[in-house]
Amino acid sequence: MSEHYYSKSTSTKSEERSWTFRLREETFTFTTDHAVFSKSEVDFGSRVLLDAYTSPDIDGDILDLGCGYGPIGLAIAKGAPDRRVYMVDVNERALELARKNAGQNEVDNVTIKESDRFSNLENHSFAAIVTNPPIRAGKQVVHAMFTESFASLKPQGELWVVIQKKQGAPSAKVKLEEMFGSVELVVKKKGYYILKAKKV
Repeated sequence: MSEHYYSKSTSTKSEERSWTFRLREETFTFTTDHAVFSKSEVDFGSRVLLDAYTSPDIDGDILDLGCGYGPIGLAIAKGAPDRRVYMVDVNERALELARKNAGQNEVDNVTIKESDRFSNLENHSFAAIVTNPPIRAGKQVVHAMFTESFASLKPQGELWVVIQKKQGAPSAKVKLEEMFGSVELVVKKKGYYILKAKKV
């Protein structure tokens, strides 16, 4: 079986590198490696998502679902020191990097843990869930992430998703509308859709 950035472990040789990037008016130093998603820079979709994201109106924790090496969760946590941001992924190397990146950027209001979607979140409920889903894992996996997110949101909680039009944004919007009733297309930029669905 071939390895992907959404694989649990990798046999690819480690070769870490560090670089700086500015997100949400903060400068971060990120360390990345082979076998993680977008190892050379913060990918465009995540940047569009972070530019669009606004903090939910309700109190509670935030979840970065499929955090990779951590740019989305760390940027949100840095800007919301009064909230706890959970960051989960299945990729062990990515999680090690996320912990390293949290430390070197002095972000301490995060909990970073291994979890296949919600399998290790102990029935936790969230005020907001943000995700740049692993499209290459297939539509079935991505839509399961949406279903499980709905179940894990507090009342009035919000799910934020970035997805490219050519990679299924229209069908993702339909799927979310089936669950949430309505979905807001917050931003559409260079083929990327930022969708926000509120649990009412």
